[in-house]
Amino acid sequence: MQFMWRGWSRACGLTVAMALWAAGVGGGMVAMSPGAGVAADPAPLRQFTPEEQTNIAVYEAVNRSVVNINTKTTVTSGFFLMETPSEGAGSGIVIDSQGHLLTNFHVVEGAREIEVLLYDGSSHNATLVGVDPVTDVAVIRVEAPAELLVPVRFGSSHDLRVGQRVFAIGNPFGLERTLTTGIISSLNRSLPTRSGRTIKSIIQTDAAINPGNSGGPLLDSGSQLIGMTTAIASRTGQSSGVGFAIPVGTLSRLVPQLIERGRVVRPDAGIARVYQTERGLLVAALTPDGAAERAGIRGFRVMRERRRQGPFVAEFERVDRSAADLIVGIDGEPIETVDDFLTAIESKQPGERILIAVERQGHRLDVPVVLEAEREE
Repeated sequence: MQFMWRGWSRACGLTVAMALWAAGVGGGMVAMSPGAGVAADPAPLRQFTPEEQTNIAVYEAVNRSVVNINTKTTVTSGFFLMETPSEGAGSGIVIDSQGHLLTNFHVVEGAREIEVLLYDGSSHNATLVGVDPVTDVAVIRVEAPAELLVPVRFGSSHDLRVGQRVFAIGNPFGLERTLTTGIISSLNRSLPTRSGRTIKSIIQTDAAINPGNSGGPLLDSGSQLIGMTTAIASRTGQSSGVGFAIPVGTLSRLVPQLIERGRVVRPDAGIARVYQTERGLLVAALTPDGAAERAGIRGFRVMRERRRQGPFVAEFERVDRSAADLIVGIDGEPIETVDDFLTAIESKQPGERILIAVERQGHRLDVPVVLEAEREE
């Protein structure tokens, strides 16, 4: 269309000149028309509404901080376990001038190659720095000139309000640095992950989020990062107006650990297995020499018995559940589900002391437990 308009414009100009010559406009006569020696009035500047000005300001401030991530993986399938190549795409956020980029774990999970496209169109190979599958967060790194790395500004997520205007920038369907807008539809949503855990305090938004947006920023009107888009609720796999983002408060806690250690070190109470009941969590097994065992928390008692059956001697296990503690609270807050327990523990730090309220043989006790760092598997 642009070339057609240009062609029409040149032809039109030629026709006007020929018409003037044919009419005798020449020989010292001046044609008073735009472009014929008299400067035309400049075109008026486009006037933007305040809402449009905000949209433009946010995009211009942050679009260079958003990268396109392409991955190559190998998928094993079929009866003969044939390996076939597979490709994926997502978004990422520049977080410092050393080349660290923030994205979703599911964007880079299992990737053999990670290619990052910066705002100037340059392509760079990336390496994995750290991942946290529990929260679907990953940090990767590229070796790129500092002048091409424009870090995003971290904001706050503790004072967000439903109805607040938000902006998402990402690469839906491979369309680089696409801006969509919307509002915060709800706060403190819970989002189940493939690991079986639940991410808390999730932001829900109606800003259009599509495949390829994962790992991109969710921003406020001040161009500050308030979350990272991570999922959509959809039957078709495309935007249905229900998108989710991990709040920046969570990201701020995880990123330093991922850069320093490559993983997130969580506090551990040393309780390996529980059974959820209507009254609380029944302790089934403790981590050997773990925090809970040292504090005196009790789990199932396993007793081994040997019995003779004819000419053979068989060994049996008998489990006594009557002595196990029932966890009903932590630090004065009631505990009803496994998720309640994990949320309470993970809000602490290794080395902190907590009080686990248990019911033991008809009595309620507060057992002090000093949390340990989660052990590597």
